[in-house]
Amino acid sequence: MTTRSSAENPTITLAVVGDVHNQWSAADGKALEALGVDLVLFVGDIGNESVDLVRQISTLNIPKAVILGNHDAWYSATDWGRKKCPYDRASEDRVQQQLELLGAAHVGYGKLDFGALGLTVVGGRPFSWGGPEWKHAEFYRQYYGIQGFSESVGLMQQAVDAAAYEHLIFVGHCGPTGLGVEPEAPCGRDWHPLGGDFGDPDLAAAIDYARQKGKTVSLVTFGHMHHGLRHRKDQPRRRLHLETGGTLHLNAACVPRWIQADGGTHRNFSLVSLEGHGIKQASLVWVDENYQVTHEEILFKAEQSSQVLVLGQL
Repeated sequence: MTTRSSAENPTITLAVVGDVHNQWSAADGKALEALGVDLVLFVGDIGNESVDLVRQISTLNIPKAVILGNHDAWYSATDWGRKKCPYDRASEDRVQQQLELLGAAHVGYGKLDFGALGLTVVGGRPFSWGGPEWKHAEFYRQYYGIQGFSESVGLMQQAVDAAAYEHLIFVGHCGPTGLGVEPEAPCGRDWHPLGGDFGDPDLAAAIDYARQKGKTVSLVTFGHMHHGLRHRKDQPRRRLHLETGGTLHLNAACVPRWIQADGGTHRNFSLVSLEGHGIKQASLVWVDENYQVTHEEILFKAEQSSQVLVLGQL
């Protein structure tokens, strides 16, 4: 069970599930139960429009918020994807099926209030591919009735305004712009030509709007840009960015989520502990088939933030 530090300032433990890419099973849900988390955040890319996996996640009996990623519209958002589609899109809409299965748990362009935790989760742009250009205009017109970044920001602002709590957590598939332009940055382009900020500018604008409204944004978490870099293997992507105001940005896309070790499957989760409106600790853990934590990498610790942030960026 989650340890509580005091009645006035309970410690809340969040699990962030990075890009799934078809690596999800009932054992993942049991691992989350064993970890005793209070809330689970999914940052998308469950699979390539994998309705069956989304159905499994929708039945998870733990408070959750989900945003779908670009792979979750893999055969619907692009011309080349539609040409490769393995099912008849004229007779079924798997994007819509995923949205209906998740219902209110899908926070893309929306919000979920968690009264027991005293916070609201706000979702960024769903199905995002990241970057400074507005992509897949037909797709966003069809599903959300919007035609560009300004209207996208407007939907997120509506979610911020509707939040029941002053303490906000943002979850996106892509992170916001502003976290660095180098290829090793949390949202940096690690393919040629190298470099460039491929975060979502509309998400960045929505976060700024929330702060202007007096909201506290303790955590922004996302995936999409995998920790393993394409242009170099001597170090991983930087997974953290701590802003002066105290907002922690966490890239949770440790891919693959499953590895084989000691004769069994080990699975990873990012864990974030909050006390009040602040982050106490963030880590990446691996859990074995007996639901025991076999490895924990501390990425951030409030009492020694400068030291741990450097370690987390190696």
